[in-house]
Amino acid sequence: MAIAVVLILLVVGSLIFHFVSPWYLTPLASNWSMIDTTIDITLIVTGIVFIAVNLFMAYCIIRFRHKPGRKAHYDPENANLETWLTVLTSIGVAAMLAPGLLVWGQIITVPDDAMEVEVVGQQWHWSFRFPGDDGVLGNVDIRHISEANPFGMDPEDPNGQDDILIANPVLHLPIDQAIKTLLRSKDVLHNFTVPQFRVKMDLVPGTVTYLWFTPTVVGTYEILCEELCGLAHYAMRGKVVVESQADFDAWLNAQPTFAELSAQPPGDPVAGQATYTLCAACHGPDGQGMQPLNAPKLTGQQGWYLRRQIQYFKNGVRGTQEGDLFGAMMVPIMAVVADDRAIENVVAYIETLPSEPAPATVTGDATAGKDLYRTCSACHGADGSGIWALNAPRLAGMSDWYLVRQLQNFRAGIRGAHPGDAYGAQMRMMADILADEKAINDMVAYVNTL
Repeated sequence: MAIAVVLILLVVGSLIFHFVSPWYLTPLASNWSMIDTTIDITLIVTGIVFIAVNLFMAYCIIRFRHKPGRKAHYDPENANLETWLTVLTSIGVAAMLAPGLLVWGQIITVPDDAMEVEVVGQQWHWSFRFPGDDGVLGNVDIRHISEANPFGMDPEDPNGQDDILIANPVLHLPIDQAIKTLLRSKDVLHNFTVPQFRVKMDLVPGTVTYLWFTPTVVGTYEILCEELCGLAHYAMRGKVVVESQADFDAWLNAQPTFAELSAQPPGDPVAGQATYTLCAACHGPDGQGMQPLNAPKLTGQQGWYLRRQIQYFKNGVRGTQEGDLFGAMMVPIMAVVADDRAIENVVAYIETLPSEPAPATVTGDATAGKDLYRTCSACHGADGSGIWALNAPRLAGMSDWYLVRQLQNFRAGIRGAHPGDAYGAQMRMMADILADEKAINDMVAYVNTL
């Protein structure tokens, strides 16, 4: 009898949870209402079966429970019951499969007027590519991938010269326009998902997959990788901004083409030296950093990372968050770096300066820190030298007190909270593996040994 009561309570509790629970599908923001309908049909069919089976089991336990003198009736063949079960099961299976087949037929049929955009996945980052005025995406090849050419564009293909490259994980799309996404992976298996759009598809290394959708609601939505793509799989996130056609056109026209990026001259260290004069007052004439002035070591750090952080300070991505006292000091200093050309020049000059490892100032248990650093090494490298392809800067030989402060800032939400700091947001999630101040000091103490 107790089992029967448990089964009845299970059914009642499940129904209450389903109808009262706040957890359900996110609000639909695309044309794929058919998928919601398919999910609803599946829930109805499986729900009816779940209720019927469990209540029937409870009924049988109560109705046919053991009583002294009662004997079970053995009926191995019941054609009538088997017929009903076969018919009802077939109807239920068909009711669940048929809508899915209809939806799949729509998914693989892309509208003729769909706008193409390539989505590129890599550990742990999204980037995007639009065809230029010719409407044709240029050839890409993994053999062409480098720090200067992260998309792997074929420099000899004329169709790729006007391709528009979006190196950051924020994709803008026009509302009410069918979008065909061409999905390409640079390393392992990924999955492109925007929950509000409902459709999702794997990015398979060595091939190009696709899906299509039409954004129908203006807003900003999160891109997720729903394939286990590695250690920091959950941190591989991006954003889709759905906006008016006019706003989208303005954004797209402001993005660089492959030809424009290729034509950019390298930074001029001679011109950069004059700009660096002001920086030297805090960071030192040789970029060695000065802890009393809260200025970290610059030399030895990769140019792409220095360039990004300068842009972040200029654009308010860093130095504007509450609690970032030292970052706020950098904001007015950035006025001396007038534009992108000046950034390139000052970074080029810093790269010419000699680099020696910064003196160790942090004490901790390096042995314990080695275990903690295993997670960090997936991006920053086993030797802490940084990996540009993973957007992970150099750690080894840099100012250890600065590393401690930034990890504290990530954990406290001071750094990485700005919506424009996608890579900082990843670090906020990863920094949670360091449980307390001791763990931070232990890990940095190990970095000092690299």
